[in-house]
Amino acid sequence: MKTFEELLKITENGIKNLNFPQQPENFYQPVKYILSLGGKRMRPVLTLMACNIFSEDISKALKPALGLEVFHNFTLLHDDIMDNSNLRRKQPTVNAKWGNNIAILSGDGMSYIASKLVSECPENVKNEVLDIFFETALEVCEGQQYDMDFETNNDVFLKDYIEMIRLKTAVLPAACLKIGALIGGADKVSAQKLYDLGIEMGIAFQLQDDYLDNYSTPEILGKPIGGDVNEGKKTVFYTRMIEVLENDKKQEWINFYNDKTLNFNQKFQKAKEYFSLYKVDTYCQDLINSYYDKAFKIFDEIKNSEVLKSFIEKLRIRVW
Repeated sequence: MKTFEELLKITENGIKNLNFPQQPENFYQPVKYILSLGGKRMRPVLTLMACNIFSEDISKALKPALGLEVFHNFTLLHDDIMDNSNLRRKQPTVNAKWGNNIAILSGDGMSYIASKLVSECPENVKNEVLDIFFETALEVCEGQQYDMDFETNNDVFLKDYIEMIRLKTAVLPAACLKIGALIGGADKVSAQKLYDLGIEMGIAFQLQDDYLDNYSTPEILGKPIGGDVNEGKKTVFYTRMIEVLENDKKQEWINFYNDKTLNFNQKFQKAKEYFSLYKVDTYCQDLINSYYDKAFKIFDEIKNSEVLKSFIEKLRIRVW
């Protein structure tokens, strides 16, 4: 069984060795650029890891793993356009460097490149792998739409938010695990268990991001903290406040959270006072732990993999 570090190195080398045409330059340069910005490479590593649980030969899963990473970066590229973002991983976004029109077109191209790479898997599982990939791609788009809908909807409850992050964030790592397992020769039951594990892990990961945005440091988070509150994003913290407050207090919170004229620091500190008063911070921590616990419970039901277990533990304490 290969180590996490070995799988990450294989992934990085695979990305570097992807051959893209030179022309048209303004079409392929943005593709190369966003893939060069790095990132955790969680999705391709999970694909290779799941394959390796059931097979020593992970080479057959490399192209699909790279395709899933290309797809993930395609979604980030289009997210940046929709959010009008100028920075991604501390570097200018594709839309900031080349403009929206080129970014949209290059993103479209990435979706097709991803599909082609994912299809380069063993023939005996190709139909099932592609079904999973295309269904997942559609679900990610659904999740993004829900996220945009939340911007103008004040009555966003926890169940709505969990469903949104299940679609936008969790289904892709879950699909990576299932696709990798199938390519490695897993039976359908084991592959589905890995998918279910990925869902719980993915939801926990996003909830943890929400928590760290309020209770971390810029050094750990990689960006200024408090951004979610400042932008009025409907995270788990917002939805919990909606559920614990009633009548005038609830409307007071909604008005405060949506007020974009407030001083950033004052708004952020006031929001944290709300979270502390209504114990939303500890509620969020308990919720994160509950999802990670569910992931570990599923892990105990599948073929043992200390590498995967260690990976989840690293995610939980954010040392990776």
